[in-house]
Parts: sequence; C-alpha cells; structure tokens
Amino acid sequence: MITIDGSYGEGGGQILRTSLAISSVLGQELEIVNIRARRKKSGLMPQHLTACRAVADITEGKLEGAQLESTKLRYFPKVAQPGRYRFDVSQVKSSAGSTGMIFQTILPVLALAQGSSEVTLLGGTHTPWSPPIDYLQEVFLLAIARLGFRAQLSCERWGWYPRGGGVVRGRVEPARRVSGCDFSERGSRLSLLGLSVVSRLPLSIAQRQRDQALRGLHREGLSADIEVSEVPSVAPGTFIILLARFEKITAGFSALGRRGKPAETVADEAVAEMLAYLRAPGAVDPHLADQLVLYMTLAHGVSRLTTTSISGHLLTNVWVLEQFLPGRLIVEGNEGEAGAVVVKGIGLPGDRAA
Repeated sequence: MITIDGSYGEGGGQILRTSLAISSVLGQELEIVNIRARRKKSGLMPQHLTACRAVADITEGKLEGAQLESTKLRYFPKVAQPGRYRFDVSQVKSSAGSTGMIFQTILPVLALAQGSSEVTLLGGTHTPWSPPIDYLQEVFLLAIARLGFRAQLSCERWGWYPRGGGVVRGRVEPARRVSGCDFSERGSRLSLLGLSVVSRLPLSIAQRQRDQALRGLHREGLSADIEVSEVPSVAPGTFIILLARFEKITAGFSALGRRGKPAETVADEAVAEMLAYLRAPGAVDPHLADQLVLYMTLAHGVSRLTTTSISGHLLTNVWVLEQFLPGRLIVEGNEGEAGAVVVKGIGLPGDRAA
C-alpha cells in the first residue's frame, strides 16, 4: 500500500483526485492521510467524497474512511467496468461540489474499461477554484485527445455556486493506444473566441461583460468573437470564458460573477489572464499544465510540455505521480516562471505489451 501525505505542497483536493485516479489505473492499494490539510476546512467535502465513491463504484473497489470531513482514507481498487453511471453530489450533501473535478477523477479510470461508458454528473458546473465545464470541453479534452484519450462532455443545466443543481453528461471511450505527445509549441494563432453568459439575470449583464472584454483586448490591438447567451439554471449566475486557439493548442481563461461584483470586473479578470498568457513563452496555460501530466504519464513513450507559468498545483501533481512512478517526471524551471515538464510514460496496460 502506498501512503500519500495530503498536506504536501498546495495541500488540497487535487492530491486526493490524482491519487485515486493513478491508484485505479495501476491497481495499487492506497492510503491518503492529512486530506486537504492546507484548506480552511480540511477533510473530505461533498465533491471529494462523491469522487471517492465514484472510482470505487467503477472499479468495484473498497473504501475505508470514506465519510464527510474524514482526513484519512484507504482505497482498494479492482478492475474498471464500463457502463452507465450517475453521480450526484447532493446525495452526500446539498452543495455546488464541482462536477468537472469529479469527471477528471473518473475519466482515466473509465478509459481503462473494455467498452464505452456514459456518465451523468449532478452538482456545480461553474464554481470557484475548479475548472468550468466549458474549459474542459474546449481546452482539456482537446489536449488529451492528442494523446489518444477520447471523451465528450455536455452541460444540460448550469450549476452555480453555492446552489449547484447542474447536470452534465459525459461519454468516455476505451483508450486502445495512447502515445506520447509534444505540447511545446503553440503554432500560429488562429482565433480569439469567447462566451459570456447569464442565468436568471438580465442579458445586459452578459453584454457588458462581452463589451468590457472586447475593450480590454482592443487596447492591446486584439479582436475576438465573443458570444452572448442566457443559459438554463436553477439559480442566478454570470460567467465569461475567453479562448485563444492556436494550431497546436487551445488556452482558456475564465471568471465568475457574484453579487456585488461588477460585470466589468468579471471581464477584466479573464482578459488579464489571457494577456498574461499571450505575452509569455510557453504553449500550455497554467491550468492545463497540471491537468495534463497525469495523462502524459499514462501515455506510451516520452511527452513534453512547456507552460507560461509553473504553478504550485503542477508541482504538487508531479510529486503525487512520482510517489507511484518515481523517476518518470522532470520539471524544468521554477514556480511562478515559464518552464517545462518532461514525462517518460508507462503506457496503459495494453500499450505496455505493444
């Protein structure tokens, strides 16, 4: 059994999610202690407990210590089974727990199954400190597809913080062969795109977000095509996402509204992140970098990425993977600076025999 210290590095839920995923893929028994020790409220929250139960259901594995606010967990995975799954954060506790983070936990596990799987996730879709579903659709899934992982996502109903109530549908195909990939170059810039939305609020708020984003980009000599939309939800909310599409990579930058936060401020946050990316060297945006390394580790052969900023999340994720598979990941550069990660992947079970 491998023991992972959840207080390492950024000390959040990512340690738990990555550990559960790689443990399931390797069939490696796992113990996690000090779960989310560096968060204001430590232990398993509803989204984390839902992710634990999800991987155990998919692999027909066993959990010990899987309860709300638990700071210690043991997991005994078995073999991933394809099927139709439904995971609802509110069955643990009414909350806007991130469906995107749950999907990221189970995706590599379902990719091992000997057949396609369909997943319904209920909870938060656009919440603070988690990847919005649009980002997963437009950035993350496109990137891992280059490695050979095939999945789709759709958002039927948006779930805002703190109410939740979102509905997400996903489909994951079995990964027959995943190969290393070079994410070092952006290639030529193709377009700048965006989406500005509201739920149960005046559409003019989304229009103000769009207009402010366009003004911010225009000052830098840039133009973008930003769509405005009203989306279904059980509660009010606002959101904007900006996408920079290049020949070899797409980068994404988003911001959420909240009561008392001007629409212009929401737009400014997303624009500032996009401009920082466009001005810096590196191909992969900082959020995608920490999400990619797990899949690079599971690919056959060597993969490499460059990023505009090495984040604490990236360094923590690399550390977790190194506990299971030492000597396979090398980080080039310092936290907060542009850098690179080189990974010697193990290949999925079928690939290792190839």
